[in-house]
Parts: sequence; structure tokens; C-alpha cells
Amino acid sequence: MTSKQPIPSVWTRQNREREQPALSRGQIVAEAVRLLDAEGVEALSMRRLGARLNAGATSLYRHVANRDELIELVVDEVYGEIEVPEAAGGEGWREAVATCAHSVRAMILRHPWTASVLGQVGLSYLGPHVMRLNDRMLALFEAAGFPLAEADQALSSVFAYVIGMGISEAAWLAMVARSGQDEQEWQENLRPTAERAAQPYERLHEQFVSQQAQHPRQARDEKFHYGLERLLDGLSARLARVESAGG
Repeated sequence: MTSKQPIPSVWTRQNREREQPALSRGQIVAEAVRLLDAEGVEALSMRRLGARLNAGATSLYRHVANRDELIELVVDEVYGEIEVPEAAGGEGWREAVATCAHSVRAMILRHPWTASVLGQVGLSYLGPHVMRLNDRMLALFEAAGFPLAEADQALSSVFAYVIGMGISEAAWLAMVARSGQDEQEWQENLRPTAERAAQPYERLHEQFVSQQAQHPRQARDEKFHYGLERLLDGLSARLARVESAGG
């Protein structure tokens, strides 16, 4: 009979410190976020982070076993930036959920490196900031009138949309940043090529021409807002059926 292997995650491992370390986990995570924001996920290594903290990599290993655990910690850290309003019944739930959704998107765009790690971050849902966020979001849906099990499904649907859109935007903005241009310059330089590519396709070409004068940031904002509102429309309709069945 083989022994069960522990699940590799910072959240499943007991922190066994024998003495007061020179560095705290909070210091390590905060510096890792600064490194990621400045240079991207490819630059993150235990050696590089130790150098920025004027400490050897050994000091970091008191808190994290490897780079994967460090990424779990930094993801949980930035999730702590997300705003979640207090639960409100009636129509207030919709505005509260929208506020949280926009805050998640803003977090991803502040930390575009999340685009490359959110899908491979291990047991991220066990992090304290993620758990707090999920619990408070469930409270929003439950206060609106969704049963808890369906509140969980609604939460998953909203986050799937927001994270999917946010990751796409972050990847786009990272590509623009690598060009050394701002978003408007990039779009103007790309316009002749894009227009030629769209020329054989009537609807795509018409849409392309009609959006030429629009700033790309405005276009991204409008697209995100439209999709979120239609998702909330669907949840509102579903809530009305739940309430009708309950009555």
C-alpha cells in the first residue's frame, strides 16, 4: 500500500519556522508583486527576488518551498485589492456585483502578469483573500434571493466572464507595451494593415470603419460593460423565476 503524497501548495503545508526570520512573508510577497509589475512573470525567480530584498534565496525558503508557492501567494495578495460592497437585497445586489466585477478587471489590468498565471496557480481558492472575496460575493447573491448552491453558480459565471475578459485585455496591453507605443499609437499604426485584412468581409469592414475614431480604451470599456450587463440581465431573469417558484 503506497502512502499518500501531500498536495504541493503553500496552503497545504505547515509553516515550520524555528526562529524569528529576518524577512517576513508579507515583505517577500510585497516585493514579488513589485517585481512582477515592473518586469513580468518571466523575471520572477527566488534568486532574483532574494537579491532585491538583500537576502539569500535560503531566507525565502523559510516561507515558500519553491517558485510555484510564491506565485500562489502573490495571486492571493492581489486578490486582496478587490472591492466587495456590503450585501444588499432588492435591486442593490446588481450594482454591488457590478462594482466587484469592475474591481476584478481593474486589478488584472494593474497587474497584467496575472494573465499568464491565473490558469495555473494551483490551489488559489484556499488563499485567505480569495476565500474572503468568494464568501462576500456569495453573500451578495444570497441577499439578492439566490439559494446558496445557485449563488455559487452565479458567482462562478460572473468570475468566468470577468477573468476571461480581463486576461484578454491584459495580454493585448502587454503586447502593446512591448512595442514601446501607447495604445492609440499602436492602433493608428496597425490601421492600414487591419483595414486591408477586413476589406473582403463586408460586416467586419463596416464595423472596422465605424470604430476608427473611437479610442481603444473606450472600446474596451464599452465591450466589458456590455457583456457584464447582459450577464446580469440573465441572472436577474433567473432570480425572478426563483422568486416566482418560491412564492
